[in-house]
Amino acid sequence: MTPAWISIKITAVSTVIIFFLGLAAAWFMANYKGKWKGLADGILTLPLVLPPTVAGFCILVLIGVHGPVGIFLDLFDIRIIFSWYAAVIAAVVVAFPLMYKTSRGAFEQIDPNIINAARTLGASEWKVFWRVCVPLAWPGIAAATALSFARSLGEFGATLMVAGNIPGKTQTIPIAIYFATQGGNMKAAAVWVAIIFAISLTVMVLMNGWNERQSAAGGPAGRKGAA
Repeated sequence: MTPAWISIKITAVSTVIIFFLGLAAAWFMANYKGKWKGLADGILTLPLVLPPTVAGFCILVLIGVHGPVGIFLDLFDIRIIFSWYAAVIAAVVVAFPLMYKTSRGAFEQIDPNIINAARTLGASEWKVFWRVCVPLAWPGIAAATALSFARSLGEFGATLMVAGNIPGKTQTIPIAIYFATQGGNMKAAAVWVAIIFAISLTVMVLMNGWNERQSAAGGPAGRKGAA
């Protein structure tokens, strides 16, 4: 069960990082009116359309032993490549656009009058964000978090390039499935497929159930759906 534990650990850590980075980027871009908005949005969304191997190559060039980050970290005898930290970075890069794009759409649906009213009443920008905007956009944020979790859990191409297939260290469930299939061990591959299918489906069902309860209770999700 080591690949399952490694996958859950990598997915949990990457989802936390994606959550905060995605919210920050989504809020900034939802309010940014500069001329570079289209370019910035394209860059932030790019990993969503690029092949995972391309994303993995870019990460490898950056944090590899000959990359700028890799050379700097080597001064402190730190190597990220072919470790579970590299797998976390790969998952963050690949799944980040899902969190960013979905959360940004949720923020842009908020009535600006509500935000302006909070500012008029003396709320700081920090409170406006956490006490007003995040609760109102929470159904979209929750969906984005669940999608990011599922995408991180299923990440394969970039992870294999930067973290490799090291049993007990970087071998995640998708990588275990691939090498079990290549080795002709279809039974083991089927077991891992069933496990990752169950985990992903559970997350999606829980998210859908939460949104339905919000709608039935007349919360933000319900008011948004009625509108």
